[in-house]
Amino acid sequence: MTSPMPTLRLHNTKSRKREDFVPIDDQNVRMYVCGPTVYDRAHIGNARPVIVFDVLYRLLRHVYGPDHVTYVRNFTDVDDRINETAQKRKAAGAQGSLEELIASRADETIEWYHADMDALGAMRPDDEPRATAYIAQMIAMIGVLIDKGHAYEKEGHVLFRVRSDSSYGQLSGRSVDDMIAGARVEVAPFKEDPMDFVLWKPSPDDLPGWDSPWGRGRPGWHIECSAMADELLGSHFDIHGGGNDLQFPHHENEIAQSRCAGHEFANVWLHNEMLQVEGRKMSKSLGNFFTVRDLLDQDVPGEVIRFVMLSTHYRKPMDWTEKKRAEAEKTLRKWYAIAADQEEGVPDSKLLGLLADDLNTAGAITHLHELANAGKAASLRAGLRMVGLMGDLAPEWAARAQFDLSVYELLLSEARITAMETKDFTHVDRIKGKLMEAGVEVQMSKTGVVLMPTPEFDESKLEAVK
Repeated sequence: MTSPMPTLRLHNTKSRKREDFVPIDDQNVRMYVCGPTVYDRAHIGNARPVIVFDVLYRLLRHVYGPDHVTYVRNFTDVDDRINETAQKRKAAGAQGSLEELIASRADETIEWYHADMDALGAMRPDDEPRATAYIAQMIAMIGVLIDKGHAYEKEGHVLFRVRSDSSYGQLSGRSVDDMIAGARVEVAPFKEDPMDFVLWKPSPDDLPGWDSPWGRGRPGWHIECSAMADELLGSHFDIHGGGNDLQFPHHENEIAQSRCAGHEFANVWLHNEMLQVEGRKMSKSLGNFFTVRDLLDQDVPGEVIRFVMLSTHYRKPMDWTEKKRAEAEKTLRKWYAIAADQEEGVPDSKLLGLLADDLNTAGAITHLHELANAGKAASLRAGLRMVGLMGDLAPEWAARAQFDLSVYELLLSEARITAMETKDFTHVDRIKGKLMEAGVEVQMSKTGVVLMPTPEFDESKLEAVK
């Protein structure tokens, strides 16, 4: 371990309780997180699991050492929406075969995704497999499931026989019959049971396809993650994560097919709650749908997006609001000004304890406020770095927070002392008003005067203060 810290405890969706995290092998801690389907820009909700599991990745690396943690997050590049986009491009006159246009679209979207997630301060996983590179492993796993009686072929499709798995529903806590009653299931003539799900489906000549024992086709969504996780992390690994919208059916199906193929799969399942915008579910119909790139292009710093996300515990719904964004930016300007010149250090035990307590990032943010208010600049910097909020240097967007306002603090302090003697606060009010017009936040207390630039800070207006 790189430094002492409390026992890491995580809420395991599968057991529905918080458990001490005990790795299978503390020299080889392994985590798999479901990544994006690469057909378009990542929306703001897609950023939440990226940030949540980035914090966990950083924490695991801190505890077990960077060389002893492997983080895999996949790209799904086999999908009908990608195919549809490529078909539209071809119909519009784009050059190249459909396969080439599909690959081009996936490459383009992955490049966008990397740029956007990098801007949020997220570390790249150790491996980012693309589903199309693991078709052989998917075909092999499907073959095993057929041989064991857990899957069947019909009309060019291969389907998983859900009722052959007596433990199905363990993750979501529902019986198969309850799931049928409450879920949208695809009814098809080639299904033995409505709950059976597709492992392989036929591809017509105008869509991507791969040769298989069941004809030319492409894999179903669920088998992709099982095959890639098994190939890259082994049949038994530590943590599987994703948004709670994936809990059923995707993760439930992953567990079933992997278990029935003879794999123990993941010990701990973690799910983050969903994101809202101004108290409402995000949707295009409500006009409150936006991407990470939309915010970045509006000059919302990536660190500010990250801060807002971290301010809510990952297992609670997160509400993105303009007020939170503004407050986050103001706070980070202040913190970066305090911590910018500090040397690299180790996070204090309280912050590590909060993160070890089921990734209590909201508590960690509160503690960072305490460190800033107490003037503990070195601990503040180390804490910011631990949750991915500060690079080697304060970012350019926060540079104005480092403007020296000490002259104006002294001016206001002296005016205040005089006013308290004369009982005439006219001069104090004038100075305060001019500072506020210049975009300076004024904090006055018994201990003195503190001035902080806001996002509206305009240095040129300070001339009117003197």
